Amino acid sequence: MEEKPVFETNLPPDKVKKLIEVLREVHDPEIPINVYDLGLIRKVVMEDGKVKVVMTLTAVGCPVAGSVAETVGYAVQSVLPEAEDVEVEVDFERPWDPTQMTPQGREMFKAIYGYDIVEQYLQAQAES
Repeated sequence: MEEKPVFETNLPPDKVKKLIEVLREVHDPEIPINVYDLGLIRKVVMEDGKVKVVMTLTAVGCPVAGSVAETVGYAVQSVLPEAEDVEVEVDFERPWDPTQMTPQGREMFKAIYGYDIVEQYLQAQAES
């Protein structure tokens, strides 16, 4: 079964599949899980030969925000070489939270840290 992307896109399914593959090679500097499965990529759209990527980070003020965005841009460019330009916007308007992770990302987190961050986050939200 074809994996449905967790980000908004207007790209054809074959490009989306390749995009997911390369984004799974880009890792967050704080949590050793890739940017795709963490749910950091929110949009990848192409219009008039230009690609716009909207992403977020796990923490506002991340000191390596620029390099993560740049790496995402290079990854997107590798899948879409026909793009004249790739712009990556880091958006903190809607902060990241663990519920944005893919099921695979959630399982990776559990394997690394030994607990379910989504469950813990939802419990904390319910208590506040």
